[in-house]
Amino acid sequence: MTDKTIMLGMFQAMGLGGAWRLPGNTSTEFLDLDHWITMAMRLDEAGVDFLFFADDYAYPIMNGQVIDVAIKEALLFPKADPVTLLSALAAVTTKLGLVVTSSTTIEKPQALAKRFATLDHLSKGRIGWNVVTGAGQNSSAKLFGEKMIPHDERYALAEDHLQLAMKLWQGSWEDGALKVDKENNVYADPSMVHEIEHDGPYFQAHGLLTVPPSPQRTPVLFQAGTSTKGRDLASRYAEAVFLAAEPDMMAEQIADLRARAVSHGRAPDAIKFLIAGTFITAETEEEALALRERMIGFNTLEGAAAAYAFFTGLDLLSMELDKPLSTVKTEQGRTNVERFAGENGKPAPTVREILEEFRRNGVMGQPFIGTPAQVVDQAKAVIAQTGADGFLVQPGPDGTYDDFIDLLMPVMRERGLIAPPASAGTTLRERIFGAGQKRLPHDHPGAQYLAGAEVLTG
Repeated sequence: MTDKTIMLGMFQAMGLGGAWRLPGNTSTEFLDLDHWITMAMRLDEAGVDFLFFADDYAYPIMNGQVIDVAIKEALLFPKADPVTLLSALAAVTTKLGLVVTSSTTIEKPQALAKRFATLDHLSKGRIGWNVVTGAGQNSSAKLFGEKMIPHDERYALAEDHLQLAMKLWQGSWEDGALKVDKENNVYADPSMVHEIEHDGPYFQAHGLLTVPPSPQRTPVLFQAGTSTKGRDLASRYAEAVFLAAEPDMMAEQIADLRARAVSHGRAPDAIKFLIAGTFITAETEEEALALRERMIGFNTLEGAAAAYAFFTGLDLLSMELDKPLSTVKTEQGRTNVERFAGENGKPAPTVREILEEFRRNGVMGQPFIGTPAQVVDQAKAVIAQTGADGFLVQPGPDGTYDDFIDLLMPVMRERGLIAPPASAGTTLRERIFGAGQKRLPHDHPGAQYLAGAEVLTG
């Protein structure tokens, strides 16, 4: 990446998209492998940096009961497992990064470390992990027959999880341990393969990762939470952070996270920031606006309330609609509560306004709408206003990225906003941070665990 260019990631979930009812929308094909192969090949050819899959085990519930409208209208439901796609997509692409969400609350770090190391090999170093504590905690805890872990404790657990996973990736194998010497019957040098020790507050381990070091060793670490605890975790460990809010709020979040990263001994540019962006474009502004309104027309306030309940556990429809959110405490995601708290002198929106915002925009914020030139102007202005490094692009009205690739990327490329398709490095980390930067930088906390270093326990 140069100072002139921006990153482009594409957002997906292995389920139905919000505009699934529109004629021609392809997201209803989410269980068809050919659907994903076609999409990944198109993105790879276009020079997109990575394809990102959100994931969780949750679904909208309220007071312990499934919200019927969520099932009826396909709101954050249904969902399949995107990890199962990555090997197939790696086989049909050569440069496209492949990023997937996995929850530190549900997955054991030892199993996750083995899975991601394997995928990083199979993709030749193009894997990223979106580190989450888990969305929809009330329903996922119910599904697994467990008590819901309090919000702040989930982040303490996530840090312990990350530390163990990084010890396995970084510390089990020294560089050069792998010999593959058939003549002398030596696959690996036992003196250079180590059992790691971890005795954390939530996870313990004494053993080694059986997968040899992958091209990146540790997958690129993504994160999305912007609550206080989320910022703490991101500033220490994240290499890229997803954001969705008003530009002024995102500018504050980015500045704060960069300052926090520096306070932890990391470089000011150690974290890249991507704005969740919805791009709606057509030959004329009027056509684009009409398409936008048609998409919104499928959404209801009841559906918006169900989506908000999924992310926060709060029932907006039970509150006074013409008053701001009262002081509320939730042990689910706090990002979408703090988002509507009113900051920088702005009054907090009413519950009715929050519902309408969620009906129109969900968690993604205001879309970019207009002709290709207008949309690129809007996107460029937001990058300048916030200091962000790129966009996490939402699917278009048809469930694909064809309009973005065909109409917007040529304009972006003409203006020098994105690099030519052949200019990036071979691994995802190189694509984000530059050629030669395949592994965690020396100022990342995970670097201390590299095999051969003295600090391998704790």
